[in-house]
Amino acid sequence: MLNKVQLITYADRLGEGTLESLTKVLRTRFNNIYEGVHILPFFTPFDGADAGFDPIDHTKVDPRLGSWTDVADLSKTHELMVDAIVNHMSWQSRQFQDVLARGEESPYAPMFLTMSSVYPDGADEKELAGIYRPRPGLPFTHYDWAGTTRLVWTTFTPQQVDIDTNSTEGWNYLMSILDTMGKSGVTNIRLDAVGYGAKTAGTSCFMTPETFGLISHLREEAAKRGLQILIEVHSYYKKQIAIAGKVDRVYDFALPPLLLHTLFTGDATALEQWIRIRPTNAVTVLDTHDGIGVIDIGPDQLDKSLAGLISDAQVNDLVERIHSNTRGESKEATGGAASNLDLYQVNSTFYSALACDDQAYLAARAVQFFVPGVPQVYYVGALAGKNDMDLLKRTNNGRDINRHYFDTAEIDRNLERPVVKALNALCRLRNSLDAFDGEFSYQANEEANAITLQWKGAQSSAKLIFEPSRATVGTGKGASASLLKLEWNDANGAHETADLLAHPPIV
Repeated sequence: MLNKVQLITYADRLGEGTLESLTKVLRTRFNNIYEGVHILPFFTPFDGADAGFDPIDHTKVDPRLGSWTDVADLSKTHELMVDAIVNHMSWQSRQFQDVLARGEESPYAPMFLTMSSVYPDGADEKELAGIYRPRPGLPFTHYDWAGTTRLVWTTFTPQQVDIDTNSTEGWNYLMSILDTMGKSGVTNIRLDAVGYGAKTAGTSCFMTPETFGLISHLREEAAKRGLQILIEVHSYYKKQIAIAGKVDRVYDFALPPLLLHTLFTGDATALEQWIRIRPTNAVTVLDTHDGIGVIDIGPDQLDKSLAGLISDAQVNDLVERIHSNTRGESKEATGGAASNLDLYQVNSTFYSALACDDQAYLAARAVQFFVPGVPQVYYVGALAGKNDMDLLKRTNNGRDINRHYFDTAEIDRNLERPVVKALNALCRLRNSLDAFDGEFSYQANEEANAITLQWKGAQSSAKLIFEPSRATVGTGKGASASLLKLEWNDANGAHETADLLAHPPIV
């Protein structure tokens, strides 16, 4: 994966609603800022029950957005990542519809998991209660298979039916997805929901040894097609470290809530601990199309005796502080307050979670760019977007609070904001210095409650001093002062700035 700043975006929410328009926006408004792009599901349909994560046909681009030719064209100027949705597909797919019509006579019947697929002799209360699921209730939905009621495995929503990845039919389906992507200019795939992709009786059915076997098999097949894989799993932080040793890249989902915790409390202890032990083959994010995960830094949900990076009480304080900073907006979009539930995520833009504090936001981005890994910026965060309460009220989907539609005119207006100009300058600096391909070191100053992050390359160097104790986010004391000092050396000499907002770097 290219070690440059990348963008995460929907094809229809940044520009005029097509892949062609997105390509134009990236090549003009964000030229030399985002050199790779993760395009969220653009398959048929891109606007189903879960914003494209429930494809009817995963091998076809929704014609309302464009075609695989448009995807290949974008790949000429940007490294591409797309989603391979491993765990499930839409109940409206032709395969599942054939099963509903013909039942066990359908050739696709083995492709879909039912309760009896995993528990042929039945299951007791203990086994069922032990199934890990990110949402309330059991992962089964009643479906009529040609006159017979079956309990179909649906990990996420009733419209997303789970695939038996051990079946020949299920595996061939996944390979058809990889084949299509390998021929279309894609170089990286994100294995969506793969942590739930292997179900085994007597286990939690989440991140089990069988799951790691599935990931390993998919990695081998992806490599044959010139594809690298990124694993998308929200879980206990030690599991993330274990996963990292078995894959090309893993998300650093602990970083976003840890940075919020650090900026809210002024205490960098937990953040420093994570920097010391975190995997370096990471993709770093502050925001994504999902909510802000808190499971990634708290105690293990399956074994509360395993302590987190912060305590349960601190996790609760973090969540309440986000709700306070957003004036209750995030509370309206989280948990039982809106559909598309997720037990362990808070729905808000990262900028709103920081009470729209420009200095705190830029400091968080700077830390993201300086820790080892490939940085990705979500399109709403790229424009320092606030919570979209109008969209939330229209859809009652909690995650839509962070899924605003930016047309080209609105993009242009936001590009003139000082906070966005400063972020873009920081992206250019991150992209231009060979230091970030060199040697990393860090130092924690406990007395000053500061962290220094440094990089040294063959032709350049860079140093960031992060001082979170100076933050005043959501305290009623006004906006924070600058929380960092940035120094770098390149072919043009030595440079520094103590205020990205007032003096963004020029490269």
